[in-house]
Amino acid sequence: STGAGAAMVARALWALLAALRAGWCLLPQSGYLHPDEFFQAPEVMAGDILNLQVYYPWEFLSNSPCRTVVFPLMTSGVTYWVIKSLQQLDICSSCINSYTLLVSPRLLFTIFSFILDYSVYRLAPLWGADPWKALVLLAGSYVTLVFYTRTFTNTLEGLLFALLMVLVSSRKSSGRSAEPTSSSLIGVITTAGFFNRPTFLAFALMPLLYWASLIVDSQKNIKTLINDFLKFILCACFTAFVFITADTFYFTSVSLDNLYITPFNFLSYNLNPHNLALHGSHPRVTHFTVNGVMLFGILHILAIGAGFKTLKKYVHQLMLVRWCCRGLPALLVHSEGSPILLLFYFVPLAFLSLFSHQEPRFLIPLILPLVLFSASPSRAVRWKLLIVLFNLLGALLFGCLHQGGLIPCLFHLEQLIHSPASSSHPQHYTLLFAHTYMPPRSLLNIKKTDVHVEVIDMAGAGQETLCQTVEQRASNFTCSNCHIFIIIPGTVRATITKCGVSFKNETLIFPHLSMEDPPQIPVLSSGNWRSQLGLYILELNRDHQSL
Repeated sequence: STGAGAAMVARALWALLAALRAGWCLLPQSGYLHPDEFFQAPEVMAGDILNLQVYYPWEFLSNSPCRTVVFPLMTSGVTYWVIKSLQQLDICSSCINSYTLLVSPRLLFTIFSFILDYSVYRLAPLWGADPWKALVLLAGSYVTLVFYTRTFTNTLEGLLFALLMVLVSSRKSSGRSAEPTSSSLIGVITTAGFFNRPTFLAFALMPLLYWASLIVDSQKNIKTLINDFLKFILCACFTAFVFITADTFYFTSVSLDNLYITPFNFLSYNLNPHNLALHGSHPRVTHFTVNGVMLFGILHILAIGAGFKTLKKYVHQLMLVRWCCRGLPALLVHSEGSPILLLFYFVPLAFLSLFSHQEPRFLIPLILPLVLFSASPSRAVRWKLLIVLFNLLGALLFGCLHQGGLIPCLFHLEQLIHSPASSSHPQHYTLLFAHTYMPPRSLLNIKKTDVHVEVIDMAGAGQETLCQTVEQRASNFTCSNCHIFIIIPGTVRATITKCGVSFKNETLIFPHLSMEDPPQIPVLSSGNWRSQLGLYILELNRDHQSL
């Protein structure tokens, strides 16, 4: 009865966390994790489908595109087409606004995120894990709550990895061959994952080796064996053909002189150390020592400890020739706690560590094997309080604080630009962003044909460059219907005061934490902490341009 009661509590807790995931998406979350959550899908589709002013990233430039357009079309593209259709049919007269532009693609990804929950529920019994313990670990992780509700290609990578795990594990405990459809679906998912992000091969390697060894072990007929692998290859080739055709039509639009194989362009770009250095170089151990802990906390540390113990236990067996003959599953699957799950976790981690550019989000697909391994009955979770506190802190930091003022700022500016007063008397707006992440212009909801809004992204410009730009704009400030807004975090507010201009309106949006311009601890302890953790919208004073 104790076990049944614990299971009931776990079910209720999972349901609560699932509701939180959906509700927090709709709220919406104000944290801004990385520009790629906008510029790898929603921003591009908003320009293509809704004809809005957007910034097209370099990955989508037609001379050498590095991103497939298939997944952006199937996700953000579909949601934008739906809200556009609803508005055209007068079902919803104002369907297109900053809120729906932000939330509709996120909501679709949040719905898709439950593929993870389904996968954990299906896989847990097969890998000797407690299903509801694993589901609570998954749903309670801030990685699920924050990253899997965002429009990242890494999110899709994690979902495809989960589906691949389900397919290769479906016959794990059976001596029979995999179902006839499995080979075909495995080929489709592997290729689709490769086109979404070529790094998917790092995640797919162990599942594919595991599946291949199961097929070899279970097949008595060489003809059936060849048939399974042939289905895999044919479906993989057909899927690749679909992606290449779609990308070629999208990036050429008129003439089809060249075929666009976007993953090869991606690999060609990222295998160049100089190109990776432009995006930031990190020590090769960053994933192991920093990013894994940042995402998964104590679970990552415990997995490393278990990995060393398992390696020590099997080091002698790994050197024996009969290990190769018996196959990988025969050695590890029947061992206590299925340590093969550690290979599903650490092999992709090791491959991704070969690249010098290492960001935490690259590892989010690994949450699946990690929670399955951590939820084994032989591994009682003794760190419950630490896990809860860690995920609360992560959700607060990345879901609310990190660059958290920028999205509300764009909401505010969109309402200002589209206010009745602005509509009746045409106004010209100049929006200058400095020391923030790239602002997704689509959230301003400005048509490409409109020329009354100008967005200037100064990125992390120094004081001299920033002041020079502001002063230049102030000196040309002669239009009576012109408005110039400068958007900066509170930590660089003092810099603007040295530029010799005055402001007539100041709007502070709280909270906003810029890790690139972090607030100083002594300032936070003073009465100025709210300003340091805020984002300012400063309107240039037209009558007193210079102090």
